[in-house]
Amino acid sequence: MSLCAREPRVPADRLVAEMVPPPRFDSVRFGTYVPDPNQPSQSEAVRVLEDFAGGLGEAPGTGGGRRGFFGLGRGREPKTPAGPRGVYLDGGYGVGKTHLLASLWHATPAEPSRKAFGTFVELTNLVGALGFQQTVQTLSGHRLLCIDEFELDDPGDTVLVSSLLARLVEAGVALAATSNTLPGKLGEGRFAAADFLREIQGLSAHFRALRIDGEDYRHRGLPEAPAPYSDEQVTRAARATEGASLDDFAALLDHLARVHPSRYGALTDGLTAVCLTGVHPVPDQSTALRLVVLADRLYDREVPVLASGLPFDRLFGEEMLKGGYRKKYFRAISRLTALARDAARLVDTP
Repeated sequence: MSLCAREPRVPADRLVAEMVPPPRFDSVRFGTYVPDPNQPSQSEAVRVLEDFAGGLGEAPGTGGGRRGFFGLGRGREPKTPAGPRGVYLDGGYGVGKTHLLASLWHATPAEPSRKAFGTFVELTNLVGALGFQQTVQTLSGHRLLCIDEFELDDPGDTVLVSSLLARLVEAGVALAATSNTLPGKLGEGRFAAADFLREIQGLSAHFRALRIDGEDYRHRGLPEAPAPYSDEQVTRAARATEGASLDDFAALLDHLARVHPSRYGALTDGLTAVCLTGVHPVPDQSTALRLVVLADRLYDREVPVLASGLPFDRLFGEEMLKGGYRKKYFRAISRLTALARDAARLVDTP
Protein backbone atom coordinates (compact mmCIF):
# COMPACT_ATOMS: atom_id res chain seq x y z
CA MET A 1 0.00 0.00 0.00
CA SER A 2 0.98 3.61 -0.44
CA LEU A 3 -0.19 6.52 1.68
CA CYS A 4 0.27 8.72 -1.36
CA ALA A 5 -2.46 6.76 -3.14
CA ARG A 6 -4.99 7.49 -0.41
CA GLU A 7 -7.31 10.51 -0.49
CA PRO A 8 -9.80 9.89 2.33
CA ARG A 9 -13.08 11.77 2.67
CA VAL A 10 -14.23 12.12 6.26
CA PRO A 11 -17.85 13.17 7.04
CA ALA A 12 -18.34 15.57 9.94
CA ASP A 13 -20.28 13.00 11.98
CA ARG A 14 -17.24 10.72 11.95
CA LEU A 15 -15.15 13.55 13.42
CA VAL A 16 -17.60 13.76 16.33
CA ALA A 17 -17.92 9.99 16.80
CA GLU A 18 -14.14 9.60 16.89
CA MET A 19 -13.69 12.04 19.77
CA VAL A 20 -12.75 9.22 22.13
CA PRO A 21 -9.36 8.16 23.50
CA PRO A 22 -7.25 6.72 20.63
CA PRO A 23 -6.57 2.98 20.37
CA ARG A 24 -3.26 3.31 22.22
CA PHE A 25 -5.26 4.42 25.28
CA ASP A 26 -8.30 2.13 24.98
CA SER A 27 -7.36 0.05 27.99
CA VAL A 28 -5.58 2.57 30.21
CA ARG A 29 -7.04 3.31 33.62
CA PHE A 30 -5.84 5.06 36.77
CA GLY A 31 -4.93 1.62 38.08
CA THR A 32 -2.62 0.95 35.12
CA TYR A 33 -0.70 4.18 35.60
CA VAL A 34 2.56 3.39 37.41
CA PRO A 35 3.71 6.47 39.35
CA ASP A 36 7.43 6.98 39.72
CA PRO A 37 8.13 6.57 43.46
CA ASN A 38 10.64 9.40 43.19
CA GLN A 39 7.97 11.77 41.85
CA PRO A 40 5.18 12.20 44.45
CA SER A 41 3.35 14.63 42.15
CA GLN A 42 2.39 11.67 39.95
CA SER A 43 0.55 9.84 42.74
CA GLU A 44 -1.07 13.09 43.82
CA ALA A 45 -2.34 13.72 40.28
CA VAL A 46 -3.99 10.29 40.22
CA ARG A 47 -5.74 10.98 43.53
CA VAL A 48 -7.04 14.39 42.44
CA LEU A 49 -8.24 13.12 39.06
CA GLU A 50 -10.05 10.16 40.61
CA ASP A 51 -11.93 12.59 42.87
CA PHE A 52 -12.62 14.84 39.89
CA ALA A 53 -14.10 11.96 37.87
CA GLY A 54 -16.25 10.91 40.82
CA GLY A 55 -17.93 14.31 40.87
CA LEU A 56 -19.07 14.13 37.24
CA GLY A 57 -21.74 11.49 37.54
CA GLU A 58 -24.88 13.56 37.20
CA ALA A 59 -25.99 16.03 34.59
CA PRO A 60 -25.97 19.77 35.27
CA GLY A 61 -29.00 20.90 37.21
CA THR A 62 -29.86 17.47 38.65
CA GLY A 63 -29.21 16.18 42.12
CA GLY A 64 -25.55 15.88 43.02
CA GLY A 65 -24.60 17.54 39.75
CA ARG A 66 -25.36 20.87 41.39
CA ARG A 67 -22.35 20.45 43.60
CA GLY A 68 -20.19 20.92 40.52
CA PHE A 69 -16.53 20.07 40.28
CA PHE A 70 -14.04 20.01 43.15
CA GLY A 71 -17.11 20.43 45.40
CA LEU A 72 -18.05 23.79 43.87
CA GLY A 73 -21.70 24.80 43.84
CA ARG A 74 -23.68 25.26 40.64
CA GLY A 75 -27.16 25.96 42.00
CA ARG A 76 -28.68 29.35 42.73
CA GLU A 77 -27.38 29.09 46.27
CA PRO A 78 -24.00 27.39 45.98
CA LYS A 79 -22.60 25.84 49.13
CA THR A 80 -19.09 27.05 48.32
CA PRO A 81 -17.68 29.98 46.36
CA ALA A 82 -17.17 29.71 42.64
CA GLY A 83 -13.79 28.38 41.54
CA PRO A 84 -12.06 25.91 39.19
CA ARG A 85 -14.35 23.88 36.95
CA GLY A 86 -11.63 22.00 35.12
CA VAL A 87 -8.15 20.60 35.49
CA TYR A 88 -4.94 21.27 33.59
CA LEU A 89 -2.12 18.68 33.64
CA ASP A 90 1.21 20.51 33.57
CA GLY A 91 4.33 18.50 32.83
CA GLY A 92 7.06 17.50 30.40
CA TYR A 93 7.20 14.97 27.62
CA GLY A 94 6.37 11.36 28.38
CA VAL A 95 5.34 11.70 32.04
CA GLY A 96 1.97 10.07 31.31
CA LYS A 97 -0.30 13.09 30.91
CA THR A 98 -2.27 11.53 28.05
CA HIS A 99 -2.55 8.26 30.01
CA LEU A 100 -4.06 10.19 32.92
CA LEU A 101 -6.32 12.26 30.67
CA ALA A 102 -7.66 9.12 28.98
CA SER A 103 -8.09 7.47 32.41
CA LEU A 104 -10.18 10.44 33.47
CA TRP A 105 -12.37 9.97 30.39
CA HIS A 106 -12.81 6.25 31.14
CA ALA A 107 -13.49 6.85 34.84
CA THR A 108 -16.12 9.55 34.35
CA PRO A 109 -19.52 7.92 35.00
CA ALA A 110 -21.31 9.00 31.86
CA GLU A 111 -22.19 7.39 28.54
CA PRO A 112 -19.39 7.57 25.93
CA SER A 113 -21.62 9.76 23.78
CA ARG A 114 -21.60 12.36 26.58
CA LYS A 115 -17.81 12.48 26.89
CA ALA A 116 -15.39 13.86 24.30
CA PHE A 117 -11.63 13.36 23.97
CA GLY A 118 -9.41 14.88 21.32
CA THR A 119 -6.29 16.85 20.62
CA PHE A 120 -6.34 20.61 20.28
CA VAL A 121 -5.86 20.19 16.51
CA GLU A 122 -8.78 17.76 16.29
CA LEU A 123 -10.98 20.22 18.17
CA THR A 124 -10.12 23.08 15.80
CA ASN A 125 -10.76 20.72 12.87
CA LEU A 126 -14.18 19.92 14.33
CA VAL A 127 -15.03 23.63 14.48
CA GLY A 128 -13.87 23.95 10.88
CA ALA A 129 -16.10 21.07 9.79
CA LEU A 130 -19.24 21.92 11.79
CA GLY A 131 -18.96 25.65 12.32
CA PHE A 132 -18.66 27.35 15.70
CA GLN A 133 -22.33 27.38 16.71
CA GLN A 134 -22.96 23.78 15.70
CA THR A 135 -19.86 22.67 17.62
CA VAL A 136 -21.16 24.46 20.72
CA GLN A 137 -24.53 22.74 20.34
CA THR A 138 -22.93 19.34 19.72
CA LEU A 139 -20.67 19.45 22.78
CA SER A 140 -22.90 21.37 25.21
CA GLY A 141 -24.71 18.23 26.34
CA HIS A 142 -21.46 16.55 27.34
CA ARG A 143 -20.32 15.98 30.91
CA LEU A 144 -16.63 16.15 30.04
CA LEU A 145 -14.36 17.49 27.31
CA CYS A 146 -10.71 16.37 27.38
CA ILE A 147 -8.23 18.31 25.23
CA ASP A 148 -4.82 16.73 24.77
CA GLU A 149 -1.80 18.74 23.63
CA PHE A 150 -3.38 22.17 24.00
CA GLU A 151 -1.40 24.37 21.60
CA LEU A 152 -0.36 27.84 22.73
CA ASP A 153 1.54 28.89 19.62
CA ASP A 154 -1.30 29.94 17.29
CA PRO A 155 -3.08 33.06 18.65
CA GLY A 156 -6.03 32.68 16.29
CA ASP A 157 -6.75 29.07 17.21
CA THR A 158 -6.19 29.79 20.90
CA VAL A 159 -8.82 32.56 20.83
CA LEU A 160 -11.20 30.30 18.88
CA VAL A 161 -10.89 27.41 21.34
CA SER A 162 -11.00 29.71 24.36
CA SER A 163 -14.29 31.14 23.09
CA LEU A 164 -15.63 27.63 22.54
CA LEU A 165 -14.63 26.53 26.04
CA ALA A 166 -16.23 29.60 27.57
CA ARG A 167 -19.55 28.64 25.98
CA LEU A 168 -19.18 25.04 27.12
CA VAL A 169 -18.38 26.07 30.69
CA GLU A 170 -21.60 28.10 30.69
CA ALA A 171 -23.42 24.91 29.66
CA GLY A 172 -21.92 23.00 32.59
CA VAL A 173 -19.33 20.95 30.70
CA ALA A 174 -16.30 19.89 32.75
CA LEU A 175 -12.92 20.53 31.12
CA ALA A 176 -9.54 18.81 31.27
CA ALA A 177 -6.46 19.68 29.25
CA THR A 178 -2.76 18.98 28.82
CA SER A 179 0.15 20.67 27.09
CA ASN A 180 3.90 20.27 27.26
CA THR A 181 6.69 21.96 29.16
CA LEU A 182 9.80 22.31 27.04
CA PRO A 183 12.82 20.15 27.79
CA GLY A 184 15.18 22.24 29.89
CA LYS A 185 12.30 24.21 31.38
CA LEU A 186 11.19 21.60 33.90
CA GLY A 187 13.16 23.28 36.67
CA GLU A 188 11.35 26.57 36.21
CA GLY A 189 8.26 25.72 38.18
CA ARG A 190 4.94 26.34 36.49
CA PHE A 191 6.30 27.29 33.07
CA ALA A 192 3.63 25.58 30.97
CA ALA A 193 0.82 26.28 33.42
CA ALA A 194 1.60 30.00 33.40
CA ASP A 195 1.58 30.05 29.60
CA PHE A 196 -1.65 28.08 29.44
CA LEU A 197 -3.53 30.18 31.97
CA ARG A 198 -2.32 33.42 30.42
CA GLU A 199 -3.31 32.44 26.88
CA ILE A 200 -6.83 31.32 27.79
CA GLN A 201 -7.21 34.56 29.76
CA GLY A 202 -10.82 34.70 30.95
CA LEU A 203 -10.96 30.93 31.33
CA SER A 204 -7.99 30.69 33.66
CA ALA A 205 -10.14 30.78 36.79
CA HIS A 206 -11.90 27.62 35.62
CA PHE A 207 -8.77 25.46 35.75
CA ARG A 208 -6.83 23.93 38.59
CA ALA A 209 -3.25 23.21 37.48
CA LEU A 210 -1.72 19.88 38.49
CA ARG A 211 2.04 19.62 38.17
CA ILE A 212 3.33 16.18 37.06
CA ASP A 213 7.09 15.86 37.36
CA GLY A 214 9.23 13.09 35.91
CA GLU A 215 11.34 11.94 33.00
CA ASP A 216 10.09 10.84 29.57
CA TYR A 217 8.83 7.27 30.16
CA ARG A 218 9.41 6.50 26.47
CA HIS A 219 13.13 6.65 27.17
CA ARG A 220 13.06 5.45 30.79
CA GLY A 221 15.25 2.35 30.98
CA LEU A 222 14.97 1.76 27.22
CA PRO A 223 17.72 1.66 24.58
CA GLU A 224 18.32 4.55 22.22
CA ALA A 225 16.17 4.68 19.09
CA PRO A 226 17.46 2.30 16.41
CA ALA A 227 19.54 3.79 13.62
CA PRO A 228 17.78 4.10 10.25
CA TYR A 229 17.84 1.03 8.03
CA SER A 230 18.81 0.76 4.37
CA ASP A 231 16.32 1.33 1.55
CA GLU A 232 16.53 -2.36 0.75
CA GLN A 233 15.75 -3.42 4.34
CA VAL A 234 12.77 -1.06 4.54
CA THR A 235 11.38 -2.18 1.19
CA ARG A 236 11.79 -5.85 2.03
CA ALA A 237 10.09 -5.39 5.40
CA ALA A 238 7.17 -3.51 3.82
CA ARG A 239 6.58 -6.30 1.30
CA ALA A 240 6.79 -8.95 4.00
CA THR A 241 4.39 -7.19 6.41
CA GLU A 242 0.69 -7.54 5.70
CA GLY A 243 -1.05 -4.16 5.92
CA ALA A 244 2.16 -2.10 5.68
CA SER A 245 2.55 0.97 3.50
CA LEU A 246 5.69 1.95 1.58
CA ASP A 247 6.40 5.50 0.45
CA ASP A 248 9.25 7.78 -0.47
CA PHE A 249 9.49 10.38 2.29
CA ALA A 250 9.62 13.37 -0.06
CA ALA A 251 6.58 12.12 -1.99
CA LEU A 252 4.66 11.63 1.26
CA LEU A 253 5.40 15.19 2.38
CA ASP A 254 4.05 16.47 -0.95
CA HIS A 255 0.93 14.31 -0.56
CA LEU A 256 0.24 15.60 2.96
CA ALA A 257 -0.04 19.10 1.50
CA ARG A 258 -3.03 17.90 -0.55
CA VAL A 259 -4.88 16.21 2.34
CA HIS A 260 -6.49 18.24 5.12
CA PRO A 261 -4.98 17.39 8.54
CA SER A 262 -8.44 16.42 9.83
CA ARG A 263 -8.21 13.43 7.46
CA TYR A 264 -4.81 12.16 8.59
CA GLY A 265 -6.44 9.69 10.95
CA ALA A 266 -8.45 8.22 8.07
CA LEU A 267 -5.26 8.23 5.99
CA THR A 268 -3.82 5.65 8.37
CA ASP A 269 -6.93 3.41 8.56
CA GLY A 270 -6.04 -0.27 8.50
CA LEU A 271 -2.28 0.19 8.50
CA THR A 272 -0.08 -2.20 10.47
CA ALA A 273 3.16 -0.31 9.72
CA VAL A 274 4.43 2.72 7.84
CA CYS A 275 7.65 2.23 5.87
CA LEU A 276 9.51 5.27 4.57
CA THR A 277 12.58 5.55 2.39
CA GLY A 278 14.89 8.54 2.13
CA VAL A 279 13.96 10.42 5.31
CA HIS A 280 15.54 13.87 5.19
CA PRO A 281 15.23 17.19 7.04
CA VAL A 282 11.83 18.82 6.61
CA PRO A 283 12.24 21.83 4.29
CA ASP A 284 9.83 24.38 5.76
CA GLN A 285 7.50 25.18 8.65
CA SER A 286 4.21 24.33 6.92
CA THR A 287 5.48 20.91 5.90
CA ALA A 288 6.85 20.33 9.39
CA LEU A 289 3.52 21.11 11.05
CA ARG A 290 1.69 18.67 8.77
CA LEU A 291 4.22 15.98 9.63
CA VAL A 292 3.63 16.63 13.34
CA VAL A 293 -0.09 15.91 12.92
CA LEU A 294 0.63 12.70 11.03
CA ALA A 295 3.08 11.63 13.74
CA ASP A 296 0.38 12.21 16.38
CA ARG A 297 -2.16 10.09 14.50
CA LEU A 298 0.35 7.26 13.97
CA TYR A 299 1.33 7.33 17.64
CA ASP A 300 -2.31 7.31 18.75
CA ARG A 301 -2.90 4.22 16.62
CA GLU A 302 0.35 2.51 17.63
CA VAL A 303 1.51 2.16 14.01
CA PRO A 304 5.25 1.41 13.92
CA VAL A 305 7.38 3.49 11.55
CA LEU A 306 10.33 1.91 9.75
CA ALA A 307 12.60 4.29 7.89
CA SER A 308 15.81 4.74 5.93
CA GLY A 309 17.75 7.97 5.60
CA LEU A 310 18.32 10.27 8.56
CA PRO A 311 17.24 9.46 12.14
CA PHE A 312 14.08 11.19 13.34
CA ASP A 313 15.91 13.49 15.74
CA ARG A 314 17.35 15.25 12.68
CA LEU A 315 14.00 15.92 10.98
CA PHE A 316 13.73 19.52 12.19
CA GLY A 317 16.51 22.05 11.83
CA GLU A 318 18.01 24.02 14.69
CA GLU A 319 16.04 27.13 13.76
CA MET A 320 12.76 25.19 13.97
CA LEU A 321 13.68 23.66 17.32
CA LYS A 322 14.28 27.13 18.73
CA GLY A 323 11.19 28.73 17.19
CA GLY A 324 7.58 29.18 18.22
CA TYR A 325 6.49 25.66 17.26
CA ARG A 326 9.31 23.89 19.06
CA LYS A 327 6.95 22.17 21.50
CA LYS A 328 5.26 20.36 18.62
CA TYR A 329 8.56 19.34 17.06
CA PHE A 330 9.98 17.92 20.27
CA ARG A 331 6.76 15.95 20.77
CA ALA A 332 6.93 14.59 17.22
CA ILE A 333 10.56 13.53 17.68
CA SER A 334 9.69 11.75 20.93
CA ARG A 335 6.75 9.92 19.37
CA LEU A 336 8.42 8.98 16.10
CA THR A 337 11.40 7.69 18.05
CA ALA A 338 9.08 5.43 20.05
CA LEU A 339 7.42 4.18 16.85
CA ALA A 340 10.81 3.57 15.21
CA ARG A 341 11.76 1.44 18.20
CA ASP A 342 8.52 -0.52 17.79
CA ALA A 343 9.33 -1.10 14.12
CA ALA A 344 12.64 -2.85 14.80
CA ARG A 345 10.82 -6.19 15.03
CA LEU A 346 9.81 -5.92 11.35
CA VAL A 347 13.38 -6.16 10.11
CA ASP A 348 15.23 -9.41 9.63
CA THR A 349 18.76 -8.71 10.77
CA PRO A 350 21.69 -11.11 10.34
